[in-house]
Amino acid sequence: MTPAPRADSARDRVIAAAKAEFAMHGIAGARVDRIAKAAKTSKERVYAYFDSKEDLYRHISAQELAAVAEAGRLDPADLPAYAGRIHDYFLQHPEHYRLMRWGQLELGTGHTTPDDAVRQSVAGKIEKLRHAQEAGQLDPAWDPVDVLVLVNQIAMAWAGQPDLLPADEANHAAFLAARRTAVVAAVQRLFPAAGA
Repeated sequence: MTPAPRADSARDRVIAAAKAEFAMHGIAGARVDRIAKAAKTSKERVYAYFDSKEDLYRHISAQELAAVAEAGRLDPADLPAYAGRIHDYFLQHPEHYRLMRWGQLELGTGHTTPDDAVRQSVAGKIEKLRHAQEAGQLDPAWDPVDVLVLVNQIAMAWAGQPDLLPADEANHAAFLAARRTAVVAAVQRLFPAAGA
């Protein structure tokens, strides 16, 4: 049996450092020299792994999409539960929310290709929603694109509102629980779970 290839720890350090750098400074504001320093390597080594800063960001954003997909597990027959899981994920990982938002703000649609991870992820989810509509699990009056955007925006609403979170730790957990309840209820009203 052939042993599994060892992970390149320098590459792993570059990816970890780049995640933090992009989340903090965005793509344009990120500096490869800071990434290299945080990863305890050289700029040349960073560029040996990734052709450009944007290429590095796209790699990280594809990893993040996979993590979100795993955490959220889109179930078109139960969109309220999906919204709750997405809400939980981004509240637990606000830096991941910032990381994804930077890409939307700075790269936009003009820099994507048909094989772009974000574009493929969205297309897959839209197809799942369309199949659920055809199977009678989801109201067919809605365009699947609208369903996906509305559910995701409701689910992520509190991740983008850190200034509204209470500073008082005693009320923090109750406040967040109430926000999660509101997210799930809002999606339930728009797109009730099948059999609800």
